[in-house]
Amino acid sequence: TRPSGVRGVHDPCLGTGRMSRIRLALVDDQALVRRGLASLLAGLPGFEIMFEAESGRIALEALATTPVDVVVSDIRMADGDGIELIRGLRARGDATPVILLTTFDDPDLLLAAAQAGAQGFLLKDASPEELEEAIHRVLRGEVLMQPLAIERVRGQIDYRDPRAPAHWSQSEPAAPVVPGKVQLTEREVGILRLLAGGYSNKEIARTLALAEGTVKNYVSEILAKLETRDRTRAVLKAISLRLI
Repeated sequence: TRPSGVRGVHDPCLGTGRMSRIRLALVDDQALVRRGLASLLAGLPGFEIMFEAESGRIALEALATTPVDVVVSDIRMADGDGIELIRGLRARGDATPVILLTTFDDPDLLLAAAQAGAQGFLLKDASPEELEEAIHRVLRGEVLMQPLAIERVRGQIDYRDPRAPAHWSQSEPAAPVVPGKVQLTEREVGILRLLAGGYSNKEIARTLALAEGTVKNYVSEILAKLETRDRTRAVLKAISLRLI
């Protein structure tokens, strides 16, 4: 029996071809948005919508009995939002990737979503091709972030913690920090925390007693390792990967 508020879409008579398709759950409290997403995805090959839900709470219940490969969810909903959905999944050991659809006008929500373990952030006006790419990328274990106006998020990070003292200005440690597949040195993690705090290269250089050119080199190396084009997206990806 499906929870109230869940609309089943999957046809159990589809046959064995179903197993090769990517199973999706759509979560949004606006029925028109859900139907729009369903129609959009129906026009793309290789996807199967298992169910639609009108809230994060309802989706969490449905996912206990109807597993999917990726959840596409609104970030803001009255009865259990996308962040609460992610927290509920992770709390019971469910690592199903979740892509959050948002306008990203609230840095606190963005930060909370990244810390909860959201794998993808996508603007609501994304094209079908962008949504399709996002689904495939999170399935490959990537963290997806569209270009967003999120400068204020940097100041939300508590970078002054016991792991971020003055020892960052000392010599480079031999052993790297290895969070997931990204290998960062302790110095690079320290600089990432300062970037998250809104520090400029000059301010980081002064704080760590380094030359500004050295800091620029570190930042370039961090961007390369995180495969991001700018420091803002590097900070967001670092949050999502729990590097800082």
